[in-house]
Amino acid sequence: MLMKLLIMNIIKVLLSGLEIILIMSIAFTASAQLPYPVLVGYWHNWDTQDAPYVELDEVDSRYNVVNIAFGVPINGTDYEIDFTPAEVSQSIFIDQLQTLQSQGRKVLLSLGGALAPIKLDNPTERDVFISSVNGVISTYGFDGIDIDFEGSSLSVSGGTIFNPVDDPVIYLIDAILTIMQDYQTANNKKLLLTFAPETAFVQGGQSAYGSIWGAYLPVLHALRDSIDLLHVQLYNSGSMYGLDGNIYVQGTADFIIAMTEAAIQGFDVDRWSNQAGPFYGLPPEKVAIGLPACPNAAGGGFVDTATVASAVRYILGNGPKPGSYTLVNPNGYPTLAGMMTWSINWDNVNTCNNSENQFAENFERLFINPPLPVELHFFTATLNEHEEVELHWSTLSEINNDFFLIERSSDGIHWQSLFQQMGMKNSYTENFYSYIDYHPLNNQSYYRLKQVDLDGKFAYSPIVEINNTDKFSCSIYPNPTKDYMYLNVSSKEFVNLQLFNALGRIVIQAQVETNMGVSLIGLPKGIYYFVLSDPSNLMTYHAGHIVLVE
Repeated sequence: MLMKLLIMNIIKVLLSGLEIILIMSIAFTASAQLPYPVLVGYWHNWDTQDAPYVELDEVDSRYNVVNIAFGVPINGTDYEIDFTPAEVSQSIFIDQLQTLQSQGRKVLLSLGGALAPIKLDNPTERDVFISSVNGVISTYGFDGIDIDFEGSSLSVSGGTIFNPVDDPVIYLIDAILTIMQDYQTANNKKLLLTFAPETAFVQGGQSAYGSIWGAYLPVLHALRDSIDLLHVQLYNSGSMYGLDGNIYVQGTADFIIAMTEAAIQGFDVDRWSNQAGPFYGLPPEKVAIGLPACPNAAGGGFVDTATVASAVRYILGNGPKPGSYTLVNPNGYPTLAGMMTWSINWDNVNTCNNSENQFAENFERLFINPPLPVELHFFTATLNEHEEVELHWSTLSEINNDFFLIERSSDGIHWQSLFQQMGMKNSYTENFYSYIDYHPLNNQSYYRLKQVDLDGKFAYSPIVEINNTDKFSCSIYPNPTKDYMYLNVSSKEFVNLQLFNALGRIVIQAQVETNMGVSLIGLPKGIYYFVLSDPSNLMTYHAGHIVLVE
Protein backbone atom coordinates (compact mmCIF):
# COMPACT_ATOMS: atom_id res chain seq x y z
CA MET A 1 0.00 0.00 0.00
CA LEU A 2 2.80 2.40 0.88
CA MET A 3 4.57 1.50 -2.33
CA LYS A 4 1.37 2.17 -4.29
CA LEU A 5 0.98 5.59 -2.69
CA LEU A 6 4.63 6.39 -3.41
CA ILE A 7 4.24 5.44 -7.07
CA MET A 8 1.06 7.52 -7.34
CA ASN A 9 2.83 10.53 -5.82
CA ILE A 10 5.74 10.14 -8.24
CA ILE A 11 3.33 9.99 -11.18
CA LYS A 12 1.52 13.02 -9.81
CA VAL A 13 4.80 14.97 -9.63
CA LEU A 14 5.78 13.90 -13.13
CA LEU A 15 2.39 14.88 -14.49
CA SER A 16 2.65 18.20 -12.67
CA GLY A 17 5.97 18.83 -14.37
CA LEU A 18 4.52 17.78 -17.70
CA GLU A 19 1.61 20.14 -17.15
CA ILE A 20 4.04 23.01 -16.61
CA ILE A 21 5.92 22.11 -19.78
CA LEU A 22 2.68 21.96 -21.75
CA ILE A 23 1.56 25.29 -20.36
CA MET A 24 4.84 26.90 -21.39
CA SER A 25 4.64 25.51 -24.91
CA ILE A 26 0.97 26.33 -25.39
CA ALA A 27 1.34 29.89 -24.10
CA PHE A 28 2.95 31.00 -27.34
CA THR A 29 0.44 29.42 -29.70
CA ALA A 30 -2.48 30.56 -27.56
CA SER A 31 -1.26 34.15 -27.63
CA ALA A 32 -0.12 34.17 -31.23
CA GLN A 33 -3.34 35.69 -32.60
CA LEU A 34 -3.24 38.69 -30.29
CA PRO A 35 -1.25 41.77 -31.30
CA TYR A 36 1.80 42.49 -29.17
CA PRO A 37 2.06 44.72 -27.33
CA VAL A 38 -1.66 44.98 -26.82
CA LEU A 39 -3.87 47.97 -26.06
CA VAL A 40 -7.36 46.78 -25.15
CA GLY A 41 -10.21 49.25 -25.08
CA TYR A 42 -13.86 48.68 -24.22
CA TRP A 43 -16.26 50.22 -26.74
CA HIS A 44 -19.70 51.42 -25.62
CA ASN A 45 -22.68 50.13 -27.57
CA TRP A 46 -24.64 53.18 -26.44
CA ASP A 47 -24.54 56.97 -26.46
CA THR A 48 -24.29 59.25 -23.44
CA GLN A 49 -23.65 62.95 -23.05
CA ASP A 50 -20.49 62.51 -20.98
CA ALA A 51 -18.94 59.74 -23.09
CA PRO A 52 -20.53 60.01 -26.54
CA TYR A 53 -20.87 57.15 -28.98
CA VAL A 54 -17.86 56.54 -31.22
CA GLU A 55 -18.32 54.95 -34.63
CA LEU A 56 -16.60 51.58 -34.45
CA ASP A 57 -14.44 52.22 -37.51
CA GLU A 58 -13.32 55.57 -36.05
CA VAL A 59 -11.78 54.10 -32.90
CA ASP A 60 -8.25 55.42 -32.30
CA SER A 61 -5.85 53.24 -34.29
CA ARG A 62 -3.68 52.50 -31.25
CA TYR A 63 -6.44 50.29 -29.82
CA ASN A 64 -5.51 46.99 -31.46
CA VAL A 65 -8.01 44.95 -29.43
CA VAL A 66 -11.54 46.33 -29.18
CA ASN A 67 -13.95 44.73 -26.69
CA ILE A 68 -17.58 45.37 -27.59
CA ALA A 69 -19.58 46.15 -24.44
CA PHE A 70 -21.68 44.12 -23.97
CA GLY A 71 -23.30 40.82 -24.84
CA VAL A 72 -26.03 40.52 -22.20
CA PRO A 73 -28.76 38.07 -21.11
CA ILE A 74 -32.21 38.37 -22.69
CA ASN A 75 -35.77 37.12 -22.16
CA GLY A 76 -35.63 37.54 -18.40
CA THR A 77 -32.79 35.03 -18.10
CA ASP A 78 -29.30 35.35 -16.74
CA TYR A 79 -27.80 32.93 -19.25
CA GLU A 80 -29.20 33.42 -22.79
CA ILE A 81 -26.90 35.93 -24.51
CA ASP A 82 -27.68 38.38 -27.28
CA PHE A 83 -26.09 41.43 -28.83
CA THR A 84 -27.78 44.09 -30.95
CA PRO A 85 -26.06 47.26 -32.19
CA ALA A 86 -27.80 50.20 -30.55
CA GLU A 87 -26.78 53.14 -32.73
CA VAL A 88 -26.35 51.66 -36.23
CA SER A 89 -27.90 48.86 -38.24
CA GLN A 90 -26.57 45.34 -37.97
CA SER A 91 -25.13 45.48 -41.50
CA ILE A 92 -23.30 48.76 -40.85
CA PHE A 93 -21.90 47.42 -37.58
CA ILE A 94 -20.62 44.29 -39.31
CA ASP A 95 -19.01 46.41 -42.05
CA GLN A 96 -17.30 48.57 -39.43
CA LEU A 97 -16.16 45.50 -37.48
CA GLN A 98 -14.66 44.02 -40.64
CA THR A 99 -12.87 47.31 -41.30
CA LEU A 100 -11.07 46.98 -37.98
CA GLN A 101 -10.23 43.36 -38.72
CA SER A 102 -8.82 44.29 -42.12
CA GLN A 103 -6.43 46.62 -40.25
CA GLY A 104 -5.12 43.70 -38.20
CA ARG A 105 -7.13 44.61 -35.12
CA LYS A 106 -9.12 42.09 -33.08
CA VAL A 107 -12.74 42.63 -32.08
CA LEU A 108 -14.12 40.64 -29.14
CA LEU A 109 -17.57 40.44 -27.63
CA SER A 110 -17.43 41.21 -23.92
CA LEU A 111 -19.99 39.21 -21.97
CA GLY A 112 -21.67 40.62 -18.88
CA GLY A 113 -20.57 43.92 -17.41
CA ALA A 114 -21.45 45.52 -14.11
CA LEU A 115 -25.21 45.70 -14.79
CA ALA A 116 -25.81 42.27 -16.33
CA PRO A 117 -24.90 39.28 -14.15
CA ILE A 118 -24.57 35.96 -15.98
CA LYS A 119 -24.99 32.76 -13.99
CA LEU A 120 -25.14 29.17 -15.22
CA ASP A 121 -26.92 27.08 -12.58
CA ASN A 122 -27.57 23.83 -14.43
CA PRO A 123 -26.81 21.92 -17.65
CA THR A 124 -29.80 23.44 -19.47
CA GLU A 125 -28.68 26.99 -18.76
CA ARG A 126 -25.13 26.05 -19.74
CA ASP A 127 -26.30 24.67 -23.09
CA VAL A 128 -28.47 27.72 -23.85
CA PHE A 129 -25.51 29.95 -22.98
CA ILE A 130 -23.28 27.97 -25.36
CA SER A 131 -25.71 28.02 -28.28
CA SER A 132 -26.58 31.70 -27.86
CA VAL A 133 -22.94 32.82 -27.65
CA ASN A 134 -22.07 30.68 -30.67
CA GLY A 135 -24.92 32.31 -32.58
CA VAL A 136 -23.77 35.85 -31.80
CA ILE A 137 -20.15 35.06 -32.71
CA SER A 138 -21.26 33.53 -36.00
CA THR A 139 -23.60 36.39 -36.88
CA TYR A 140 -21.08 39.18 -36.38
CA GLY A 141 -17.76 37.44 -36.95
CA PHE A 142 -16.17 38.29 -33.59
CA ASP A 143 -12.58 37.16 -33.06
CA GLY A 144 -13.21 36.07 -29.51
CA ILE A 145 -15.00 36.59 -26.23
CA ASP A 146 -14.13 38.57 -23.13
CA ILE A 147 -15.45 37.33 -19.79
CA ASP A 148 -16.53 40.30 -17.68
CA PHE A 149 -18.81 38.53 -15.20
CA GLU A 150 -19.40 40.79 -12.22
CA GLY A 151 -21.66 41.06 -9.18
CA SER A 152 -23.46 37.81 -8.37
CA SER A 153 -22.25 35.97 -11.49
CA LEU A 154 -19.60 33.91 -9.72
CA SER A 155 -19.01 32.92 -6.12
CA VAL A 156 -17.38 30.03 -4.29
CA SER A 157 -18.61 28.21 -1.22
CA GLY A 158 -15.95 25.56 -0.81
CA GLY A 159 -13.66 23.22 -2.68
CA THR A 160 -10.32 24.39 -4.04
CA ILE A 161 -9.17 26.16 -7.14
CA PHE A 162 -8.14 22.73 -8.50
CA ASN A 163 -11.45 21.10 -7.63
CA PRO A 164 -14.33 23.63 -7.62
CA VAL A 165 -17.66 22.51 -6.18
CA ASP A 166 -19.95 25.38 -7.20
CA ASP A 167 -22.14 24.71 -10.24
CA PRO A 168 -21.88 28.20 -11.87
CA VAL A 169 -18.08 27.90 -11.80
CA ILE A 170 -18.04 24.35 -13.17
CA TYR A 171 -20.61 25.07 -15.88
CA LEU A 172 -18.82 28.25 -16.97
CA ILE A 173 -15.56 26.34 -17.44
CA ASP A 174 -17.37 23.66 -19.42
CA ALA A 175 -19.24 26.23 -21.53
CA ILE A 176 -16.13 28.18 -22.49
CA LEU A 177 -14.26 25.02 -23.50
CA THR A 178 -17.21 23.95 -25.66
CA ILE A 179 -17.57 27.37 -27.30
CA MET A 180 -13.86 27.38 -28.10
CA GLN A 181 -14.04 23.87 -29.57
CA ASP A 182 -17.09 24.80 -31.67
CA TYR A 183 -15.27 27.88 -33.00
CA GLN A 184 -12.15 25.85 -33.79
CA THR A 185 -14.23 23.33 -35.73
CA ALA A 186 -16.13 26.00 -37.67
CA ASN A 187 -13.24 28.36 -38.41
CA ASN A 188 -10.10 26.24 -38.15
CA LYS A 189 -8.51 28.72 -35.76
CA LYS A 190 -8.49 29.54 -32.09
CA LEU A 191 -11.16 31.72 -30.49
CA LEU A 192 -9.51 34.52 -28.54
CA LEU A 193 -10.30 34.40 -24.83
CA THR A 194 -9.73 37.25 -22.39
CA PHE A 195 -10.83 37.92 -18.83
CA ALA A 196 -11.62 41.19 -17.02
CA PRO A 197 -12.38 40.25 -13.41
CA GLU A 198 -12.53 42.72 -10.55
CA THR A 199 -9.64 42.51 -8.08
CA ALA A 200 -11.71 40.84 -5.35
CA PHE A 201 -12.31 37.88 -7.67
CA VAL A 202 -8.56 37.34 -8.26
CA GLN A 203 -6.02 39.06 -5.97
CA GLY A 204 -8.71 39.17 -3.29
CA GLY A 205 -8.21 35.42 -3.00
CA GLN A 206 -5.14 36.16 -0.91
CA SER A 207 -7.43 37.45 1.84
CA ALA A 208 -10.07 34.71 1.70
CA TYR A 209 -11.58 32.02 -0.48
CA GLY A 210 -15.32 32.36 -0.31
CA SER A 211 -18.19 34.31 -1.85
CA ILE A 212 -16.67 36.60 -4.52
CA TRP A 213 -13.19 36.43 -2.93
CA GLY A 214 -11.05 34.41 -5.32
CA ALA A 215 -14.11 33.24 -7.26
CA TYR A 216 -12.40 33.59 -10.66
CA LEU A 217 -9.34 31.57 -9.61
CA PRO A 218 -10.70 28.07 -10.43
CA VAL A 219 -11.86 29.36 -13.83
CA LEU A 220 -8.49 30.93 -14.60
CA HIS A 221 -6.68 27.80 -13.46
CA ALA A 222 -8.83 25.42 -15.52
CA LEU A 223 -8.57 27.54 -18.67
CA ARG A 224 -4.99 28.80 -18.30
CA ASP A 225 -3.89 27.02 -21.50
CA SER A 226 -6.70 28.70 -23.47
CA ILE A 227 -6.45 32.20 -22.00
CA ASP A 228 -4.96 34.84 -24.26
CA LEU A 229 -5.10 37.76 -21.86
CA LEU A 230 -5.98 38.57 -18.26
CA HIS A 231 -6.59 42.23 -17.46
CA VAL A 232 -7.91 42.55 -13.93
CA GLN A 233 -9.85 45.77 -13.29
CA LEU A 234 -7.51 47.73 -11.04
CA TYR A 235 -10.28 50.17 -10.13
CA ASN A 236 -13.48 50.27 -8.11
CA SER A 237 -11.43 48.03 -5.88
CA GLY A 238 -10.46 49.60 -2.59
CA SER A 239 -7.32 48.04 -1.12
CA MET A 240 -5.71 44.62 -1.60
CA TYR A 241 -2.81 42.59 -0.29
CA GLY A 242 0.44 42.45 -2.22
CA LEU A 243 2.78 39.48 -2.28
CA ASP A 244 4.83 41.12 0.48
CA GLY A 245 1.91 40.93 2.90
CA ASN A 246 1.31 44.67 2.88
CA ILE A 247 -1.95 46.34 1.87
CA TYR A 248 -1.98 48.69 -1.13
CA VAL A 249 -4.63 51.21 -2.09
CA GLN A 250 -6.06 51.68 -5.57
CA GLY A 251 -5.09 54.77 -7.53
CA THR A 252 -1.36 54.43 -6.79
CA ALA A 253 1.72 53.13 -8.56
CA ASP A 254 2.20 50.57 -5.77
CA PHE A 255 -1.27 49.14 -6.37
CA ILE A 256 -0.65 48.72 -10.11
CA ILE A 257 2.71 47.04 -9.51
CA ALA A 258 1.62 44.78 -6.64
CA MET A 259 -1.59 43.56 -8.33
CA THR A 260 0.17 42.96 -11.66
CA GLU A 261 2.97 40.94 -10.10
CA ALA A 262 0.47 38.89 -8.08
CA ALA A 263 -1.26 37.86 -11.32
CA ILE A 264 2.11 36.83 -12.80
CA GLN A 265 3.78 35.20 -9.79
CA GLY A 266 0.68 33.64 -8.29
CA PHE A 267 0.00 33.44 -4.57
CA ASP A 268 -1.28 31.35 -1.70
CA VAL A 269 -5.06 31.38 -1.70
CA ASP A 270 -6.45 32.45 1.68
CA ARG A 271 -3.03 33.18 3.11
CA TRP A 272 -4.05 32.35 6.69
CA SER A 273 -5.51 28.88 6.21
CA ASN A 274 -4.22 28.08 2.68
CA GLN A 275 -6.86 25.36 2.34
CA ALA A 276 -7.79 26.20 -1.24
CA GLY A 277 -4.31 25.60 -2.65
CA PRO A 278 -1.95 28.00 -4.43
CA PHE A 279 -2.89 29.95 -7.53
CA TYR A 280 -0.21 29.58 -10.16
CA GLY A 281 0.26 32.85 -12.00
CA LEU A 282 0.06 33.45 -15.73
CA PRO A 283 3.05 34.33 -17.95
CA PRO A 284 3.59 38.11 -18.29
CA GLU A 285 2.76 37.74 -22.00
CA LYS A 286 -0.81 36.96 -20.88
CA VAL A 287 -1.19 39.80 -18.38
CA ALA A 288 -2.17 43.41 -19.11
CA ILE A 289 -2.75 46.36 -16.78
CA GLY A 290 -6.42 47.41 -16.61
CA LEU A 291 -7.19 51.02 -15.62
CA PRO A 292 -9.88 53.66 -16.19
CA ALA A 293 -9.18 56.17 -18.95
CA CYS A 294 -10.08 59.16 -16.79
CA PRO A 295 -11.55 60.01 -13.36
CA ASN A 296 -15.17 59.99 -14.55
CA ALA A 297 -14.84 56.54 -16.11
CA ALA A 298 -14.85 54.74 -12.76
CA GLY A 299 -16.00 55.21 -9.20
CA GLY A 300 -12.40 55.09 -7.98
CA GLY A 301 -8.94 53.97 -8.99
CA PHE A 302 -8.04 56.47 -11.71
CA VAL A 303 -4.28 57.00 -11.95
CA ASP A 304 -2.74 59.99 -13.75
CA THR A 305 -0.60 59.27 -16.80
CA ALA A 306 2.72 60.14 -15.13
CA THR A 307 2.09 57.73 -12.25
CA VAL A 308 0.96 55.01 -14.66
CA ALA A 309 4.15 55.54 -16.64
CA SER A 310 6.34 55.25 -13.55
CA ALA A 311 4.61 52.01 -12.52
CA VAL A 312 4.76 50.45 -15.98
CA ARG A 313 8.43 51.33 -16.47
CA TYR A 314 9.27 49.65 -13.17
CA ILE A 315 7.26 46.55 -14.09
CA LEU A 316 8.96 46.39 -17.50
CA GLY A 317 12.35 46.59 -15.79
CA ASN A 318 13.45 49.91 -17.28
CA GLY A 319 12.62 52.38 -14.54
CA PRO A 320 13.21 53.00 -10.83
CA LYS A 321 10.88 51.85 -8.07
CA PRO A 322 8.24 54.62 -7.79
CA GLY A 323 6.83 53.70 -4.37
CA SER A 324 7.28 51.27 -1.50
CA TYR A 325 6.43 47.97 -3.22
CA THR A 326 9.48 46.03 -4.38
CA LEU A 327 9.12 43.53 -7.21
CA VAL A 328 9.78 39.91 -6.30
CA ASN A 329 11.53 39.62 -9.66
CA PRO A 330 14.21 42.34 -9.59
CA ASN A 331 14.51 42.27 -13.38
CA GLY A 332 10.87 43.10 -13.89
CA TYR A 333 8.72 41.70 -16.68
CA PRO A 334 9.87 43.09 -20.06
CA THR A 335 7.36 40.90 -21.95
CA LEU A 336 4.28 42.23 -20.15
CA ALA A 337 1.43 42.08 -22.68
CA GLY A 338 0.26 45.70 -22.48
CA MET A 339 -2.62 47.76 -21.11
CA MET A 340 -6.43 47.80 -21.00
CA THR A 341 -8.84 50.64 -20.32
CA TRP A 342 -12.44 51.32 -19.58
CA SER A 343 -13.06 52.80 -22.01
CA ILE A 344 -12.41 53.92 -25.58
CA ASN A 345 -15.33 56.35 -25.34
CA TRP A 346 -14.06 57.94 -22.12
CA ASP A 347 -10.56 58.22 -23.56
CA ASN A 348 -12.00 59.95 -26.61
CA VAL A 349 -13.42 62.97 -24.75
CA ASN A 350 -11.26 65.94 -23.78
CA THR A 351 -13.46 66.97 -20.84
CA CYS A 352 -12.46 64.00 -18.68
CA ASN A 353 -8.66 63.94 -18.74
CA ASN A 354 -7.56 67.26 -20.27
CA SER A 355 -7.12 65.99 -23.83
CA GLU A 356 -8.31 63.22 -26.12
CA ASN A 357 -6.82 59.73 -26.11
CA GLN A 358 -4.33 60.30 -23.29
CA PHE A 359 -4.50 56.65 -22.25
CA ALA A 360 -3.70 55.48 -25.79
CA GLU A 361 -0.93 58.07 -26.04
CA ASN A 362 0.59 56.92 -22.75
CA PHE A 363 0.50 53.31 -23.94
CA GLU A 364 2.28 54.33 -27.14
CA ARG A 365 5.04 56.09 -25.18
CA LEU A 366 5.51 53.11 -22.89
CA PHE A 367 5.24 50.16 -25.28
CA ILE A 368 5.51 51.32 -28.90
CA ASN A 369 7.92 54.26 -28.85
CA PRO A 370 9.59 54.10 -25.44
CA PRO A 371 12.23 56.70 -24.62
CA LEU A 372 15.74 55.93 -25.78
CA PRO A 373 18.27 55.05 -23.04
CA VAL A 374 19.07 58.73 -23.22
CA GLU A 375 16.36 60.95 -24.66
CA LEU A 376 18.29 63.96 -25.95
CA HIS A 377 16.24 67.15 -26.01
CA PHE A 378 18.74 69.43 -27.72
CA PHE A 379 22.46 69.78 -28.36
CA THR A 380 23.73 73.21 -29.47
CA ALA A 381 26.99 75.03 -30.08
CA THR A 382 27.27 78.83 -30.02
CA LEU A 383 30.14 81.27 -30.29
CA ASN A 384 30.21 83.80 -27.44
CA GLU A 385 31.66 87.31 -27.38
CA HIS A 386 35.05 85.93 -26.26
CA GLU A 387 35.19 83.71 -29.33
CA GLU A 388 34.76 80.63 -27.19
CA VAL A 389 32.38 77.84 -28.17
CA GLU A 390 29.60 77.18 -25.64
CA LEU A 391 28.08 73.70 -25.83
CA HIS A 392 24.69 73.14 -24.23
CA TRP A 393 22.55 70.02 -24.15
CA SER A 394 19.69 68.57 -22.17
CA THR A 395 18.09 65.17 -21.70
CA LEU A 396 14.43 64.45 -21.01
CA SER A 397 15.22 61.05 -19.49
CA GLU A 398 18.25 58.86 -18.84
CA ILE A 399 18.34 55.10 -18.29
CA ASN A 400 21.64 53.50 -17.20
CA ASN A 401 23.56 56.51 -18.52
CA ASP A 402 27.19 56.49 -17.37
CA PHE A 403 28.76 59.53 -19.05
CA PHE A 404 29.05 61.77 -22.10
CA LEU A 405 32.22 62.41 -24.07
CA ILE A 406 32.44 65.74 -25.90
CA GLU A 407 34.27 65.23 -29.18
CA ARG A 408 35.55 67.80 -31.69
CA SER A 409 36.64 67.57 -35.31
CA SER A 410 37.98 69.88 -37.98
CA ASP A 411 36.57 67.87 -40.88
CA GLY A 412 33.66 65.87 -39.43
CA ILE A 413 35.64 62.63 -39.96
CA HIS A 414 38.50 62.55 -37.47
CA TRP A 415 37.53 63.20 -33.85
CA GLN A 416 39.29 64.00 -30.58
CA SER A 417 37.86 63.84 -27.06
CA LEU A 418 37.70 67.11 -25.15
CA PHE A 419 35.88 66.38 -21.91
CA GLN A 420 34.00 63.66 -20.02
CA GLN A 421 30.72 64.70 -18.39
CA MET A 422 29.16 62.24 -15.95
CA GLY A 423 25.51 61.37 -16.59
CA MET A 424 22.62 60.98 -14.15
CA LYS A 425 22.51 57.15 -14.32
CA ASN A 426 18.68 57.00 -14.15
CA SER A 427 16.49 60.09 -14.34
CA TYR A 428 13.00 60.91 -15.59
CA THR A 429 13.25 64.68 -15.30
CA GLU A 430 15.02 67.10 -17.63
CA ASN A 431 18.74 67.58 -16.97
CA PHE A 432 20.90 70.37 -18.39
CA TYR A 433 24.60 70.18 -19.24
CA SER A 434 27.14 72.65 -20.59
CA TYR A 435 30.79 72.88 -21.56
CA ILE A 436 32.95 75.72 -22.92
CA ASP A 437 35.65 75.09 -25.49
CA TYR A 438 38.05 77.92 -24.55
CA HIS A 439 40.39 77.19 -27.44
CA PRO A 440 38.26 76.33 -30.45
CA LEU A 441 39.73 75.54 -33.82
CA ASN A 442 40.15 78.28 -36.36
CA ASN A 443 37.45 78.55 -38.99
CA GLN A 444 35.14 75.47 -39.05
CA SER A 445 34.65 73.19 -36.02
CA TYR A 446 32.38 70.19 -35.54
CA TYR A 447 31.13 68.84 -32.20
CA ARG A 448 29.26 65.74 -31.12
CA LEU A 449 28.36 63.85 -27.94
CA LYS A 450 29.29 60.23 -27.36
CA GLN A 451 26.86 58.83 -24.81
CA VAL A 452 28.10 55.73 -22.96
CA ASP A 453 25.83 53.33 -21.00
CA LEU A 454 26.80 51.59 -17.77
CA ASP A 455 27.32 48.38 -19.78
CA GLY A 456 29.72 50.09 -22.22
CA LYS A 457 27.28 50.46 -25.10
CA PHE A 458 27.40 53.88 -26.72
CA ALA A 459 25.65 56.13 -29.23
CA TYR A 460 26.38 59.47 -30.89
CA SER A 461 24.36 62.66 -30.99
CA PRO A 462 23.75 64.66 -34.17
CA ILE A 463 26.76 66.78 -35.18
CA VAL A 464 26.68 70.55 -34.66
CA GLU A 465 29.09 72.97 -36.30
CA ILE A 466 30.59 76.40 -35.64
CA ASN A 467 32.31 78.78 -38.01
CA ASN A 468 34.70 81.12 -36.17
CA THR A 469 34.36 83.73 -38.88
CA ASP A 470 30.62 83.90 -38.48
CA LYS A 471 29.81 85.81 -35.27
CA PHE A 472 26.34 85.65 -33.85
CA SER A 473 24.77 87.06 -30.70
CA CYS A 474 21.25 86.92 -29.35
CA SER A 475 19.17 88.08 -26.42
CA ILE A 476 15.56 87.31 -25.55
CA TYR A 477 13.39 89.75 -23.66
CA PRO A 478 11.41 90.09 -21.47
CA ASN A 479 12.12 86.88 -19.60
CA PRO A 480 9.88 85.87 -17.80
CA THR A 481 7.05 87.14 -20.00
CA LYS A 482 3.28 87.10 -19.94
CA ASP A 483 2.44 87.31 -23.63
CA TYR A 484 5.26 88.07 -26.14
CA MET A 485 8.93 87.22 -26.53
CA TYR A 486 11.25 89.52 -28.51
CA LEU A 487 14.55 88.54 -30.09
CA ASN A 488 17.54 90.82 -30.47
CA VAL A 489 19.80 88.99 -32.92
CA SER A 490 22.90 90.10 -34.78
CA SER A 491 24.61 89.16 -38.01
CA LYS A 492 21.61 87.36 -39.45
CA GLU A 493 18.76 89.00 -41.27
CA PHE A 494 16.37 86.10 -40.59
CA VAL A 495 16.67 83.12 -38.30
CA ASN A 496 14.46 80.12 -37.75
CA LEU A 497 12.84 79.90 -34.30
CA GLN A 498 11.64 76.61 -32.81
CA LEU A 499 9.90 76.76 -29.43
CA PHE A 500 9.48 73.49 -27.50
CA ASN A 501 7.25 72.67 -24.53
CA ALA A 502 8.39 70.54 -21.58
CA LEU A 503 7.50 67.36 -23.47
CA GLY A 504 9.85 68.27 -26.30
CA ARG A 505 7.07 69.08 -28.78
CA ILE A 506 7.34 72.05 -31.11
CA VAL A 507 4.61 74.56 -30.23
CA ILE A 508 5.89 77.45 -32.39
CA GLN A 509 8.04 77.44 -35.49
CA ALA A 510 8.60 80.68 -37.38
CA GLN A 511 11.07 82.78 -39.35
CA VAL A 512 11.95 85.84 -37.24
CA GLU A 513 14.21 88.87 -37.41
CA THR A 514 15.67 91.18 -34.79
CA ASN A 515 13.22 92.91 -32.42
CA MET A 516 10.34 90.94 -33.88
CA GLY A 517 7.69 89.96 -31.34
CA VAL A 518 6.53 86.36 -31.13
CA SER A 519 3.12 85.83 -29.53
CA LEU A 520 2.91 83.25 -26.74
CA ILE A 521 -0.75 84.00 -26.04
CA GLY A 522 -2.76 80.84 -25.53
CA LEU A 523 0.13 78.69 -24.37
CA PRO A 524 -0.01 77.26 -20.83
CA LYS A 525 2.33 78.84 -18.30
CA GLY A 526 5.64 77.09 -17.77
CA ILE A 527 9.17 76.79 -19.10
CA TYR A 528 9.70 76.68 -22.88
CA TYR A 529 12.91 75.98 -24.76
CA PHE A 530 13.94 77.66 -27.98
CA VAL A 531 16.47 76.94 -30.66
CA LEU A 532 17.59 79.53 -33.23
CA SER A 533 19.08 78.24 -36.45
CA ASP A 534 19.63 79.19 -40.05
CA PRO A 535 16.44 79.09 -42.17
CA SER A 536 17.23 75.58 -43.41
CA ASN A 537 17.80 74.25 -39.86
CA LEU A 538 21.26 73.01 -40.83
CA MET A 539 23.23 75.11 -38.31
CA THR A 540 22.22 76.01 -34.77
CA TYR A 541 23.09 79.54 -33.67
CA HIS A 542 21.68 79.75 -30.17
CA ALA A 543 19.51 77.90 -27.63
CA GLY A 544 17.94 78.81 -24.31
CA HIS A 545 14.70 78.91 -22.39
CA ILE A 546 11.96 81.39 -21.60
CA VAL A 547 9.48 81.35 -18.73
CA LEU A 548 5.82 82.09 -19.44
CA VAL A 549 3.88 83.37 -16.44
CA GLU A 550 0.28 84.42 -15.88
